[in-house]
Amino acid sequence: MTRLRLALLNASHDATDTKRNFRREVDADLVEFHATEGRLPGTFDFDGFLVTGSRSSVYWDEKWIQPLKDWAKEAIDEGLPALGVCYGHQLLADVLGGTVEGMGEYEIGYREITHHDNTPLFDGIDERFLAFTTHQDAVTELPPGATLTAENDYGVHGFQKDDVFGVQFHPEYDMQTARELTMGKDLTDERRQAVLDGITPENYARAQQAKLVFENFCDYVREVKDIPRAPARQ
Repeated sequence: MTRLRLALLNASHDATDTKRNFRREVDADLVEFHATEGRLPGTFDFDGFLVTGSRSSVYWDEKWIQPLKDWAKEAIDEGLPALGVCYGHQLLADVLGGTVEGMGEYEIGYREITHHDNTPLFDGIDERFLAFTTHQDAVTELPPGATLTAENDYGVHGFQKDDVFGVQFHPEYDMQTARELTMGKDLTDERRQAVLDGITPENYARAQQAKLVFENFCDYVREVKDIPRAPARQ
């Protein structure tokens, strides 16, 4: 039996927390590429790929963004299953023909989200669940043929099109990341403190369910690629 080999396209500008979080939560061999530094795979010899969050917007004119979009689109065309998180979710929606726009405000903090029980990505997750969110852009129009899989009062929080999945929330975050990111946001003192007050062990424990999206994605990749499950990590 073999472990999955996934390309991790790291779109964060300070990659340390992102690297730590994804390596902790994703039970696969992750081959990391720092997309913001122009580093992308030279091959599609992976079982699937992940696109992380970023402080950039998918519609910005930054020199690394279009090559990342081009690689992701070609990888999808080559049949690689994909999972995008936050910025990654927006980027995958964009390359598949959806629309991403600024919201004019932040959604940030532990927030309730509802999934529609229409995708294997949310297997084992309550219909209403808690997850940490932080974004000021959103998918405002799904790609043609895509299915809305999760949402809340701020809009789209998940979609699926064929073997491509996106989630707007951050299932990978630990409490340290949530606190550090909140401290760096341009928020009023009152709102920042309210978000920090919500970063508690109790809310983090409630948000553990959301992490199942990584296990479910890996199970999906194994199924479509006919890869046996590897022994559990020690």
